[in-house]
Amino acid sequence: MLKIRDLTAGYEKSEVLRGVSFDVHAGEIVTIVGANGAGKTTTLKTLCGIVRASSGSIEFDGLQLLAHQPHEIVALGVTMVPEGRQLFPFLTIEENLLMGAYKPSARKFRKERMEEVLDIFPRVKERLSQLAGSLSGGEQQMVAIARGMMADPRLLIFDEPSLGLSPILVEQMFDIIRMVADRGTTVLLVEQNVFHTLQVANRGYVLENGTITLTGTGKELLSNPHVRRAYLGH
Repeated sequence: MLKIRDLTAGYEKSEVLRGVSFDVHAGEIVTIVGANGAGKTTTLKTLCGIVRASSGSIEFDGLQLLAHQPHEIVALGVTMVPEGRQLFPFLTIEENLLMGAYKPSARKFRKERMEEVLDIFPRVKERLSQLAGSLSGGEQQMVAIARGMMADPRLLIFDEPSLGLSPILVEQMFDIIRMVADRGTTVLLVEQNVFHTLQVANRGYVLENGTITLTGTGKELLSNPHVRRAYLGH
């Protein structure tokens, strides 16, 4: 579904990604793990058209994405749940969800999609009339995921979904990601919580200093000595 080859990107004169290559197949949960500053979020922003690549290629179902604007990439079926939720705090939960169905193809079926999303997130359903800014961090993350699902994406990208959540909510968040994948949406996940993300992922890539240094199944990377030493503390 997604094929990235020799991707180089950064900000002004600062090069962050140096020849990054990886694949995401339909139906998978694929994760990119790495330390702060490794280039994980830059990879996602480049994929979504927010950061422009200086070289390389990004193909989604054989279509080159580098020439597309962010809204065009969303229309093709790629949606990101950004780090920090990025909700509209003075809009209601319902209004935030409807914003997720802004693209024409999703707008046609927003009623059906809303019912499906609220079935997954009953707590969100209970708070539809509340302002998004009045919710707890965990509730806001659920709304952010629900809003991403309203776009009816084929590839849903998560950027640090467990950031700032309590251990119990972290467990719930990864259960939700599994549920999203089980319903047929392909998932690309960036997370600092390496243990949980490798448990849920079919495959993973380790990104260090803007370069992919390791790849394997989630189980293989969990047992890799370098990963255990660098990211799991043992």
